[in-house]
Amino acid sequence: MKNVTDSFVSLGHWPSAGSFGFNTDILATNLINLSVVIGVLIFFGKGVLSDLLDNRKQRILNTIRNSEELREGAIEQLEKAGARFRKVEMEANEFRVNGYSEIEREKLNLINSTYNTLEQLENYKNETIQFEQQRAINQVRQRVFQQALQGALGTMNSCLNNELHLRTISVNIDMLGAMKEITD
Repeated sequence: MKNVTDSFVSLGHWPSAGSFGFNTDILATNLINLSVVIGVLIFFGKGVLSDLLDNRKQRILNTIRNSEELREGAIEQLEKAGARFRKVEMEANEFRVNGYSEIEREKLNLINSTYNTLEQLENYKNETIQFEQQRAINQVRQRVFQQALQGALGTMNSCLNNELHLRTISVNIDMLGAMKEITD
């Protein structure tokens, strides 16, 4: 410290004749220079530094405010997306349940329809069998009748002579006459 005070004292001893010289005491000159620079910086840089800090503070606050707004918007969108997701999930469950019940209903309808169709086919089959049996019976009856008729005609032709023939015609004419009298 003594050197610092010596340098200030030696400044007072400089001749005022306007001579210019160098102070070779490095420690004394550096402290003076530093104190002058720091004083100038504090005096002139105080406003600039304060403005820079204020601007930086405002930018940080604006960034924080914007981040908060974005966060709130993101939370709102997330809530809306969650609500849409729950709604879609409920609709999907509803479609699934309705789909299963619709499938079961269609399955039952198909089973019932198939059962009815099989029943109708069974009825058609039975009717066809009965029809074919009746047709076969009628064909057999017709052949039996034709054979019986041919046999009777053959027997009649072989046994019938003119006299028997005339008597049969006469009996039939008498029967027709009697029937005519009854109806009149």
